Amino acid sequence: MSKNFTDDLKELYKIVGIKQKELGECFQIVEDKSCGFKQMRVFVDTFLQKVGLTLNNENRLSALTRLISLRDEQLVQSLTKERFSDKKIDEVKEIAYIWVKEFYLNRHSKLLNVIEEKKLLNEFYRELLKGVHKVGVLLSQWQSSWTKHIINEINPELKDRFGDDVIAYLDKQKLYDIDEFGNKADRSYSVLVRENDNYKVLSYASFFKEEVDEVIKALTQTIARLRCLEDSDTNQKDQYISYFNSLKEAFGETDQTKLIQRWQEVDRTWMHVTGPIQVGHPLEYYEDHYRKAVALEWDVRISNPENIGADVTYKNILSMYSRVFEKVGKNKKKVLDLSVSNLERVGLYIGRPALFYGAEFNGLFSAQVVPNDEQVSKEEGKKIYAFSDNILDSIKAKPFLKIQNKIFGKEFMHKERELVFKKPAIWHKVYEITTIGHEYGHILWLDNDTENQMNQSGVFKNIEEFKATTGGLMAFFMNEDKSCKEYVLADLIKRSVGLIAWMKTDEVQPYYCEGLIHLEGLFETKVLSFTDKLEIDMSDKSYNKLKAWYVKTYENLASHYLAKKDADEFLSQYAIKEDGFYMSTNSAVKSFVNYYWNLHQSMGREVDNSEKRENWV
Repeated sequence: MSKNFTDDLKELYKIVGIKQKELGECFQIVEDKSCGFKQMRVFVDTFLQKVGLTLNNENRLSALTRLISLRDEQLVQSLTKERFSDKKIDEVKEIAYIWVKEFYLNRHSKLLNVIEEKKLLNEFYRELLKGVHKVGVLLSQWQSSWTKHIINEINPELKDRFGDDVIAYLDKQKLYDIDEFGNKADRSYSVLVRENDNYKVLSYASFFKEEVDEVIKALTQTIARLRCLEDSDTNQKDQYISYFNSLKEAFGETDQTKLIQRWQEVDRTWMHVTGPIQVGHPLEYYEDHYRKAVALEWDVRISNPENIGADVTYKNILSMYSRVFEKVGKNKKKVLDLSVSNLERVGLYIGRPALFYGAEFNGLFSAQVVPNDEQVSKEEGKKIYAFSDNILDSIKAKPFLKIQNKIFGKEFMHKERELVFKKPAIWHKVYEITTIGHEYGHILWLDNDTENQMNQSGVFKNIEEFKATTGGLMAFFMNEDKSCKEYVLADLIKRSVGLIAWMKTDEVQPYYCEGLIHLEGLFETKVLSFTDKLEIDMSDKSYNKLKAWYVKTYENLASHYLAKKDADEFLSQYAIKEDGFYMSTNSAVKSFVNYYWNLHQSMGREVDNSEKRENWV
């Protein structure tokens, strides 16, 4: 890259960071002091009045969390507390989506204007960013009809008709997308349409024809403009044009039997885009637990110009994986070779999301490893994205809550705040161990058909997130950095407890289930115990017991993956459904989960004004 381009990249990265921090500061409107965010307060209060919620700080925090953190659990809690019906809650969630969408489309447009005015990057990338924005606006409009049809109409209908046998019904009727060999794919780019008592499958292009036509038109125009420009700074012109062309073909494919092949080609061409400006396309599936319809993701990620890496975690993951495989792998060398090959070819991008659209207005990721298609990964490897600067800014911006002191106690929370506000270097180390380690952990133990084989009950993701996090933890346990030890344990405790708040949020069910399994280990080893309040024992004795628990559990889980057994066989040891939601099979954990859930409902949004955030900043 030229010096000018690198300098522009640094300036753009700084601008994006400043804008993110300024937005986070708006949380101050719910803290007990006057502040200079009157415009945001009016903006939030107008939204609350529109949806019929009481004007108080709890509801303001729910709205701000929806707007800034892009999560709707707290908003749903506010609506539930004020006795909104399920139907009305769905309506408000859509109103909130549109509110958030319009807010960010305006912010993104202003950022693009700044880039244009300052002539940042080069003309090729400025045109690329404008093209991505145009596509993003269209995908964001499409997202509402996507959610309405798949999540709010078809899936509830399937659940009402077939109960726990939805997956079996879909398999029997072959209502899924297929790969080039005619095998069931682990995801879909299509929808179900009711025909009398049966269903048929239509591609996105066939069912959402108008929306897809507009997206293809925008991609065509962007490609034409990019062809006329040069990129001498990163030499990515041909790769981007090839990538956008494959996106055009994939979005426009009407033959449902060719969808997987089309989107595999998107992933292949995308893997060849290796510059510091990365575009993210539909890659993951969150809300659709039945057919794994891929969400309408679309974004731009900017790599940190400081070229930060994660070499220590990468080496620890490789070492741990080899050692555990020796113990449980036996004749499964093919899986070992595939995982190691994917690890060795990982492209790691640590940076910030700069522009985001569509499904991402319902939540951004703290990190991501993609593509999910193991056939493509076998050929091309994987990319890992990590957004540590964004996550740290977000943690610093959020108000302190009463529930945190109530559950964990002041001493525990003071240590966490000391890490966040006073020890950023160690915080980034912990993030690398836990979050980037999690993404590396996803890569392990997988063969080309592992997910399909293990997803017979439709709950593969509900153990996969635990596998990923535990892979990162195992790598740390086998190569401990003493400076991070207590912070890694504290992070595990706080995250595992915090995930209880997602009990009834369907699209993040895998993370809630992950939390239940972690809590099993934390309670079984007496790191945590609960009677009237949560007791925390972070002594070396308890820590070593917990390490032993993770080693045994991870080896069992790895064996489960190698045998490609139904994921539910593993999950049901720790969590089973009660009244439609997963609950721990451990009575002590169950007691605490119920306690925390009820507390979270009653006071989870109450700001702790006794503990001043500015004292830490």
